[in-house]
Formats: sequence, structure tokens, C-alpha cells
Amino acid sequence: MIDILGSYCGTAPDAATWYWRWNTDLFLVVLLILSAAMFTRLPARRRSSGIVATIVLGIAFLSPLCALSVALFSARTLHHLLLIGVAAPLLAAALPGRSAPSPSIAFAVSTSVLWAWHLPAAYDAALANKALYWVMQASLLGSAWIYWRAVRHAAPPLALALVGVGVAQMGMLGAILTFVARPLYATHLSTTVPFGIGPLADQQLAGLAMWVLGLIPYAVIGALVMRSSWRRMVAA
Repeated sequence: MIDILGSYCGTAPDAATWYWRWNTDLFLVVLLILSAAMFTRLPARRRSSGIVATIVLGIAFLSPLCALSVALFSARTLHHLLLIGVAAPLLAAALPGRSAPSPSIAFAVSTSVLWAWHLPAAYDAALANKALYWVMQASLLGSAWIYWRAVRHAAPPLALALVGVGVAQMGMLGAILTFVARPLYATHLSTTVPFGIGPLADQQLAGLAMWVLGLIPYAVIGALVMRSSWRRMVAA
């Protein structure tokens, strides 16, 4: 019988050994290899985006970051930012789909999923149940992929508006995590101590990461949209 209880990435590591904690889940390794092989069949630009996205997912789930995210909420935030801010837009470039998703629905779904998993009860439950953990990861990645597809398919003014509201919601969530006066997540109440940081400071660091690191993909993609729009105007 498959044990679905407990953290997928194992127990919380300590500060002296976390960087040796690589994930050797054979099923996941094979799945990522098959994904990379599938992407090699795509045209050049899409192929590169897909393969890099696979590498990013490998870093998120196979590297010691997986174990570190069990101990530190700030590491978990970095893990999620890799999914929604790096892997998802790369997958949107590799797999743009045949039809454009509704911008409003794409934004509403991706934002709702992100905020829902940051509710303390949902977050703590996901880290205590392997099946629910993968529901969390798949929904975060999938909804972000839909959002970035909507940005990619939209006309430049609408694409920039989507990027703008994406920045706003990410910044708002980061602000809540930074300025709330108490730790929100029971999972990390004791796991941060071996790293010399309290759970509240760790949570504040996570909020700042959302503010700074989390906004970089939006800024980069917004700049690419504006550059593309400028080139069309010049060519016309």
C-alpha cells in the first residue's frame, strides 16, 4: 500500500546536511526525462523553452531545495516561484496551445489557486499528505501555465494589463506575509530553528522574496511584450 502521509520531500533537514538531501524518486526522474525527450521533437524555440522548463522542474523537485522547503517557508516560497514564475512561462512558450484562454478567467484561476494554497490550513495539509502535495504542485503549475498562455496570446495592451494585475496580486500576498504579526504555518513553527531563524522571520523573508524575486518574471515578460510591440510599430 502506498503511504501518502508525511512530507513528499522527507523530514526537515538541519543546517549542516540539507545540501546533501537530493531527491531520488525514480518515477519523477523518469517522468522528467520523458518530458525532455518529448520537447526535443518541437521546433527550435519551443524545444529550448521546454527543455529549460524541465531543468527548472528538476531543480525544484530533485535538488536539495526540495528538502530545504520542508524546513523553511522561505525556501518553499522560492520553490513555488520557480514553478509559477519560471517553469510555467517557459512551458507556455513551449506549449502555447491552439486557442487563447480567456484573460480574465486565466488571471482569476491562477490567483485563486495561489492564494488558496497559502491559506494556513491548506498549506499545512498539503505538506502532511503526499497526494495533496502533488495536487498543490500540479494546480500551481497548471494554473500559472494557463495565465502565461493568456499573456502570450493577448494583444500588447491587454498582455501588459495582465502582467500588471499579476504583479499587484503577487505584491499583495507578499505584503501580507511580510507584515502579519505572527507565524501562520504550523508546519514551520519548529523547523526553522536549526537554521538560526525564527518562524516569523522566515515568513517575513518569504514575503520579501515574493516582492523582489517574485516580480522579476513579470518585469522581464512585460519588457518583452513592450519590445515586441515597439518592433511591430517600427516595422509598420
